[in-house]
Amino acid sequence: MRFLDALLGRTKPVQPDLDALFAVPAAATTLQAALDLVATGAGAVCFKTAEGQSAARAQSDALALLTADQAAQVAVSQDEYGYTWIAGRHDPGDLAGLVTDLHAVNSTLADAGYGPSLLCTVIGFTGADGRRLGLVYLFKRGTFYPFAPTGAHTRDNALELEVRAQLGGELPVEADLGRWFPIWTTPAL
Repeated sequence: MRFLDALLGRTKPVQPDLDALFAVPAAATTLQAALDLVATGAGAVCFKTAEGQSAARAQSDALALLTADQAAQVAVSQDEYGYTWIAGRHDPGDLAGLVTDLHAVNSTLADAGYGPSLLCTVIGFTGADGRRLGLVYLFKRGTFYPFAPTGAHTRDNALELEVRAQLGGELPVEADLGRWFPIWTTPAL
């Protein structure tokens, strides 16, 4: 069957490496040293909500993990495209705790069979000059990309390219710039 798939141009999707999120605290040190960007303590997981009791149970299990952490503030919202966002907020100095919580949400949903519904995880950063940056992990690609909004529907492409240059050796950065989707409504920023 692999031969036929190759002829027809079909490829297997990249399996996401959820543990890649644990490299973000080290990358945050690089962002702070090179670009004066610090973690805000906010992060969010985005997924397509599935119908049914098992989907609701998986989401409530993920929320239970977050609310068990007394240091985290948790919120759930839906965007205009029908995606659900589970957002967590920690003290900005506890990026490792935030990443652990976001990983727990991702793992809970993936283990319950909803891995294909996971869209992305976003971790927020800010600069002293007011610049905002979201470090976005794409599940279906297994890669990160920077998203730097400057207004309602504008972004700082120069900052995004600087971040790519700085983090290229630390994180698997998405090479296809066409896949650096704007995520205007993320609660992580």
